[in-house]
Amino acid sequence: MKVLIADTFESAGVDQLSAAGCEVVCRPDLKDAALGQAIRDLGVEVLVVRGTPVTAAMLDASALSLIVRAGAGYNTIDVAAASSRGIYVSNCPGRNAVAVAELAFGLMLALDRRIPDNVRDLKAGIWNKQEYSKAAGLFGRTLGLLGYGHIGQAMAQRAHAFGMPVVVWSRRFADGGSANDLVAPVQIARSPQEVAERCDVLSVHLALTPETRNLVDASVLQRLRPGASFINTARAEIVDAEALATAVRERQIRAGLDVFASEPSGAAGVFSDPIASLPLVYGTHHIGASTEQAQQAIAEEAVRVVVSYKKTGQVPNVVNLAKKTPATHVLVVRHRDRPGVLANVFDRLRDARINVQETENVIFQDAQAAVARINLDSAPSESLLAMIRNADDHIIDLRLIRI
Repeated sequence: MKVLIADTFESAGVDQLSAAGCEVVCRPDLKDAALGQAIRDLGVEVLVVRGTPVTAAMLDASALSLIVRAGAGYNTIDVAAASSRGIYVSNCPGRNAVAVAELAFGLMLALDRRIPDNVRDLKAGIWNKQEYSKAAGLFGRTLGLLGYGHIGQAMAQRAHAFGMPVVVWSRRFADGGSANDLVAPVQIARSPQEVAERCDVLSVHLALTPETRNLVDASVLQRLRPGASFINTARAEIVDAEALATAVRERQIRAGLDVFASEPSGAAGVFSDPIASLPLVYGTHHIGASTEQAQQAIAEEAVRVVVSYKKTGQVPNVVNLAKKTPATHVLVVRHRDRPGVLANVFDRLRDARINVQETENVIFQDAQAAVARINLDSAPSESLLAMIRNADDHIIDLRLIRI
């Protein structure tokens, strides 16, 4: 199996893939059209990326069957294009949670104690203890979290250690999810606006989806108390940039940002984003997951995904399988485990223009009999069922179940 790694990746992970029998090509410099050409020219079956965008054009006329995002988010990959071509997209969720939570807390502390400004003045020979002694402190302050996945939970654990009450909004709870397995004591809010009203520090930990784009807008930011802190280590597009800039200018909201709408595409380059130059805004270079610990953990998970696919055909953490297919019925076929039995069933269904959505064939002990569950997009007629049953003596029984 040929694997192309088109981004920076742990050398130990490369060695592990090679040891598993993969032919690994490392080209972290490849981007845009050059990446698409390399995918085709090399006959790559698996593509591993971190922040490198993967577009529909790159997938045309390629042998790709799996794209692994060596990280949690996968908004830089054209998932719809991959799905239409039958290409798996997988990610490595939770492996960078500690690293991102650590940076978010670093930004939170920096905002409260104005650490970058302290450093800047000291380097300029200015001593201003009177000014920099003004800080609220974090103990007893309420941390508001938007999102409660791996990173949100890591944030709650650290807030608990800091003596900070935590209030959370998450679709997990809004959709009726259980709160019984929470890793730290938290209060559940009904909306992002309610979280903003109740917190002193608001931190965003959501994936970028059509539903979360610009979720943090003026209706949320206006509910923050004057002088409150806002942290975003998730995705810039989740926040309405103009509304945030207004909140900073007019209500003295302090912002700690690791993500920006106009980030350079490469690891280095010219950067210009108006919000980064505002007073009360501290920024970092989209480095939330960039610790040695996180990168090693992510590489290990990416290797696990690729090796599992190579050895079993199964893809851990796949993100683009249908949650619900057009299937309306399940045809249960109990049969003797002989060649051609299911081929006959599929031929009859095809002739009736009934599409098979999913199939599972379970073998009994000693491999003498099996049960196939075949999901169909419409119901076979009684006459068709009789035809299938009578066409092969190896079919023991048929049963049709409406989904």
